Amino acid sequence: MGTEIKLKGDKVIEQIPSIKDKALRINLNENIYGTFAEIGAGQETVRHFFRSGGSSGTIAKAMSAYDKDFSDAVYGIEGDGRYVTENRLKKMLTFEGELIEERLSREKHPNKLFFSYANTVATIDFAKQFKGHGWVGIRYQIEPDEAYNEIILHIRFKETDARLQQETLGILGVNLIYGAFYKYNDPKRLLRYLYDHLDKDQLEIDTINFSGPRFADVDNRLMSLQLVKNGMTDAVMFNPEGKNVLPAAVLYKKNLLAFRGSFRPVTNVNLDMYEKSLKMFLDENKVEKDNTLVVFEITLSNLRSDGEIDERDFMDRAELLCSLGQTVMISNFQEYYKVVEYFANYTKARMGLAMGVNNLIDIFDEKYYRHLSGGILEAFGKLFYRDMKVFLYPMLGENGEIITSENLKVHPRMKELYKFFKFNGKVVDIVDYNHEILNVFSREVLKMISQGKSGWEPMLPSGVAEIIKEHHLFGYHPEKELEQNT
Repeated sequence: MGTEIKLKGDKVIEQIPSIKDKALRINLNENIYGTFAEIGAGQETVRHFFRSGGSSGTIAKAMSAYDKDFSDAVYGIEGDGRYVTENRLKKMLTFEGELIEERLSREKHPNKLFFSYANTVATIDFAKQFKGHGWVGIRYQIEPDEAYNEIILHIRFKETDARLQQETLGILGVNLIYGAFYKYNDPKRLLRYLYDHLDKDQLEIDTINFSGPRFADVDNRLMSLQLVKNGMTDAVMFNPEGKNVLPAAVLYKKNLLAFRGSFRPVTNVNLDMYEKSLKMFLDENKVEKDNTLVVFEITLSNLRSDGEIDERDFMDRAELLCSLGQTVMISNFQEYYKVVEYFANYTKARMGLAMGVNNLIDIFDEKYYRHLSGGILEAFGKLFYRDMKVFLYPMLGENGEIITSENLKVHPRMKELYKFFKFNGKVVDIVDYNHEILNVFSREVLKMISQGKSGWEPMLPSGVAEIIKEHHLFGYHPEKELEQNT
């Protein structure tokens, strides 16, 4: 047989195994053995394993408990009566996993690597109003005597045909199982390979969490960042504990107050703006404290230094915001109106944006809206949607004067438009701010930290300086500080 021909100018192409090959490789491994439980979109994943041959050595059981009473009899009753939830998926994974352990003795099968794969989804509805979404996960072993690992993700379908959605789900399922066994040592690539033979406009992945011994060193917040960075979704959120949460679930029907910033690091100004605007927001009509969520948002463009995303820097900011007990959102939305539009998908309640004067002046710059057919008016129609209000934090002018909504300067062409929103109470000043901290800027603090200068600690909320020093965040080095002081 002749050698393979290579021509000058040939490029190296990454070889992506076909879906059939992925399923076959798993089927032919005599140790990988498990169950498939799929609810809501046919048995689309397991079908690939049945078809590729040799499946009897891999599939212990395949099931779809479609009927709700049946499903409840197997996995228990859900308190909220909803079936397409993370909770449901976890119950399915655990129940099926424990069942294998119970039914197959370890003495008889000492080398088996057990797994349970599950999905619970809702495909597009008959009226084609809701495109559908679902939870997909795998719980599995890499060594027979090792604890289980888990990968759980939430998807949104983008296709408008139920059959296409079913096929997409089947491919994703095979990619997940294959990645779990053969790419667990590189979670970032595992994530990218979930889209093998799929397109970004077929499917969105907006939440993912890795856990278990093989992922002990994985920070899920960093995996969230990959989702936005790779264009798999527009926004991700994580809670103060650092766990990724489903945006739709935490934003649903909430009153929302959002802050956009670099938070590099969080300063007393950020905290003052947060405390004062929250107080004003809670005083608004119809805003209940128990139903209000505060979101600290960082845009992807804000994380890019020199075009590249600095992951260490991102983790430093995430660490601080989580330590202050905040919910963080990472988004791909350059403009403010897109954030509001995104929130409006999940809630019809009150919304507030807290920002500094310079941010507001920026919003009135037409260059951001040239790509819209309706220009700045279209953007503002979306931005000041319903009951949206801007809570404005003042800034110091060049001559030491305080600039508020009353005396800020927008472009002459925008003046009347600005007055319209101001007059209609859409822009409100934060009045009881702390005068003494108006000259605190995070970029100055950052410079002081990285150059080892002293005196930056009082500019930050209590406890933050300690965290920066303890974890050596933002390029902090005690040696530099010593050098400076001596």
